[in-house]
Amino acid sequence: MEVSSTPPALLLYNGQLYPTDSFGLTLPNRGLQFNDGFFETLIWSNDGLRYRAQHLQRIQAAATALELELPTALVAEGALEWALRELVNALRLPEARLRVQVWRSGGGLYAPASNQVEWLATALPFELRESPVQRAGFAQRVRTLYSPVSFCKGPQAVLYVLAAQERVRRELDELLLLDTAGHVAEAGAAAVFWIRDGRLFTPALTTGCVAGVRRAHLLELARSKHLYVHEVLAKPEELLQAEAVFTANVAAIRPLQQIDNTLFASDTHPLLQDLRRWEAAVY
Repeated sequence: MEVSSTPPALLLYNGQLYPTDSFGLTLPNRGLQFNDGFFETLIWSNDGLRYRAQHLQRIQAAATALELELPTALVAEGALEWALRELVNALRLPEARLRVQVWRSGGGLYAPASNQVEWLATALPFELRESPVQRAGFAQRVRTLYSPVSFCKGPQAVLYVLAAQERVRRELDELLLLDTAGHVAEAGAAAVFWIRDGRLFTPALTTGCVAGVRRAHLLELARSKHLYVHEVLAKPEELLQAEAVFTANVAAIRPLQQIDNTLFASDTHPLLQDLRRWEAAVY
């Protein structure tokens, strides 16, 4: 009998592997009904999670903000990495893009009956894509808004759906979001940074941007190299005066070549090259 070389389609639900094609969630489901939870996007590479410490910090912060009680599998040292290793090994994925979805258990209306959680992890093959972004523009339709949960991924996800629709409609490669006061906040699915006069700038979390794990790592790395780092409230015209602009998330650092009608030589900027080199020495 011939044995298939194709790995089975699997997911991880509350720490147990299940076939994807026969898996179903039961109702009531507060994640579906109220978006009562959060998610993390993670990269598996070199037999481990990139930015593990930063992910765990944001997971714990999200749980605290939402008043969720996390299981040991999500908070104990090394437990999440161990569980996700089982998934990527079963799928035979040496490099993987993982999504961990966490939501409050039980039913109820807006007032929940429980603070316990359920969680689900899925994985897809990951390929590094760090090519420059050719054309970017500032969002016209959507604005970010600071809230107690704006730092984590999930509670305000529809905002980024609308931003992605606008980006596609305007035939742009990237969209830069502003907050309600007109300050630069973030890209559609990444933090935004810019460089000017040897200094590194990124929007403050009070703009309502996501507290990205790559953002946190780059800020820590830059400060360890004694760079001047500024988390700022900046209008678009300030960003357009930069020497280089780039986006950063767990998947990639991508230089921006053009924003509206302003051109940048971001990819060749020495400080961006230094940041990439310093990161490569860590990961």
